[in-house]
Amino acid sequence: MSLGLSSCGEQGGEGPIVPPPPAPAEYADKHMPEDWWGDAQKLEEGRKLFLGETNPDANCASCHGKDGKPVKAGATDFRNPERMKLYSDSVWFWRISEGVPNTKMKGWKSKLSEEDRWKLVLYERNFGLAGKIWNEEKKQWADAGTK
Repeated sequence: MSLGLSSCGEQGGEGPIVPPPPAPAEYADKHMPEDWWGDAQKLEEGRKLFLGETNPDANCASCHGKDGKPVKAGATDFRNPERMKLYSDSVWFWRISEGVPNTKMKGWKSKLSEEDRWKLVLYERNFGLAGKIWNEEKKQWADAGTK
């Protein structure tokens, strides 16, 4: 789920599906606040952030598309569940916070609060992982009802 842009010279986009590097130590133990997974208000706030309605400087849709389908070359397609399921909530949060090296995806931790970055994770996961929550014990995405 490299929330950033990758060099994608091949047609159809992002290249082979490979696991991302693990989150560094300062992000490895960060996880979505548990009571947020089903929180419709937090999800809506994440949608507004993603679309640039809350903060026009942070408009994820300008690269990743309003529906998760990239509109700029190299942006990750959030609709691909096979790729997205490889990214834990902490890796996703890390990528939003710090950006992705050697891509156009910059880090947002200086412009967005930690809470807002989690709202983006909450919203963005719906494109490819709707109804899923990160299960830290199993280290995988699971159906929201089956923790």
